[in-house]
Amino acid sequence: ALWQLERSGTTTHLAKGNITMYAKCAALLACMAATSAFQAPTPLVLRGRAPFSVQRPLPSTQRPQRSVAAVGPKMQIDLSKIFGGPKSGGAVTLGNNKGALQYGVREGDKVGILFLNLGGPEKLDEVEDFLFNLFNDEDIIRLPNVLKPLQGYIARGIASRRAPNSRKNYESIGGGSPIVKFTQEQGDNLTKELKKKGIDSKVYIGMRYWYPFTEEATDKILEDGVNRLVIIPLYPQYSISTTGSSIRLLNQIFNEDRIQWDPRKIDHTVVPDWYSHPGYLECQASLIGAQLEEFKNNPQDVKVMFSAHGVPESYVAAGDPYKGQIESCADLIMKEVNKIRENRGDKAVDWTLCFQSRVGPVKWLEPYTDTVLKELGEAGLKNIVVVPLSFVSEHVETLEEIDIEYREVAVEAGISNFKRCPALNSDPIFIKCLADMTTDALRNPSLRISETLDLYQKSDEIPGYPWEFGVTKAAEQTNGRLAMVGIASLAVAQVIKAGCPRIDGPAISGKEPFCAAFSADGWNWLLTAIQTALHIN
Repeated sequence: ALWQLERSGTTTHLAKGNITMYAKCAALLACMAATSAFQAPTPLVLRGRAPFSVQRPLPSTQRPQRSVAAVGPKMQIDLSKIFGGPKSGGAVTLGNNKGALQYGVREGDKVGILFLNLGGPEKLDEVEDFLFNLFNDEDIIRLPNVLKPLQGYIARGIASRRAPNSRKNYESIGGGSPIVKFTQEQGDNLTKELKKKGIDSKVYIGMRYWYPFTEEATDKILEDGVNRLVIIPLYPQYSISTTGSSIRLLNQIFNEDRIQWDPRKIDHTVVPDWYSHPGYLECQASLIGAQLEEFKNNPQDVKVMFSAHGVPESYVAAGDPYKGQIESCADLIMKEVNKIRENRGDKAVDWTLCFQSRVGPVKWLEPYTDTVLKELGEAGLKNIVVVPLSFVSEHVETLEEIDIEYREVAVEAGISNFKRCPALNSDPIFIKCLADMTTDALRNPSLRISETLDLYQKSDEIPGYPWEFGVTKAAEQTNGRLAMVGIASLAVAQVIKAGCPRIDGPAISGKEPFCAAFSADGWNWLLTAIQTALHIN
């Protein structure tokens, strides 16, 4: 436009006026972009926290009921049992190792083990907030990009609708989830087992959706000065929705403070899956074998049914390795079971695999547990041993869903002898398995958080930034796209409003619609529209 003015001999005054108009428009847009940073949604996990501190234990009745989105800077709950203390038998401070070189531990190393798990409400009035945190996770409820800003509203709606039934389920197993209790016991026993190997260590518990949150555990790890960290998700099989979600959160925490989490300061390594670990297979085979003793002489009368937590089929289509690992895991366990039986002269036992805990209208992994039970009952089966495959401790999916709901389905289908294999909990074989995984991880080359995500969650798509506005690095992609949409809209609106003005000149001839969008009249129209919309005089 300025080139046109100079070519036609227009006065300098007009050119200065257009320049002033351009400057006004640019300044207005810059101010809008900058001030919109204050409209960014509140981060949905513990951010901007004060240093972690527990002044004194609070009874559970006084613990504040908060969702992740509402958690403040201080966590006023008793974590002494979880992070070590006199009551749990752990040391108050993490001592230096005197050296266990055969396990890769040097003198002076402070070894920490971070358990990652789902978490669960310990009281009935915590259920809805727990469900909100669960469904607010983008790895659990996957929305189209255009709907992602509404994730919190949708999660709250789902949590409100499901809370009454979930409360009944938790009430039927004693009023809350025992998952923290069992996980704490596993950590205490692992610490003792590693001590036998000459390794002083401390176990930290990081739950994804309820207390103690992962953020609390990472704060305590930094406070204790850990310099060797083994991260063990308590999910034998890797899934985007379980291990993947926790690892992605850890990756976010590490990236927010790269100096503190520099691998040269804290050498961390991940055990991403362990469904084929010999110790795990041995433990499962031992527990199943104990349930099969009743059918030692007539194995044809019983069937082993593995019931694994399901995931939507769309996850598997997107590359989630969970289904393949579950199928391989069940096969490996039964080979171990039948190998032991054959060595004793007993006949092999038949088995099947199914999936439980489906939610919502989408298609989940099949066959479903309740469907298989009905089919087996109709076929005349009277005896069954159910094995909770993807669970390492008792919680609502085993104590209520399997023990109560599926037992009723089985009895109604004619299966009169319904036996359920216990979860691993603190079985000595399993504790030894955890110790072996820890020492292997310390001894072998480290697998970083970022490497784990790249290994298990590769995608051809360019990852998007979080939905934010403002002059921030994370907002560049969003703001850029909004600017492109605005320019395109301006071009269309200008052409519709005034048609294509005739613009001469060898460099731009024949590009009327494009040039109209960038003409002085076009920008003036945009500035007027913005001023009108914002009531600016």
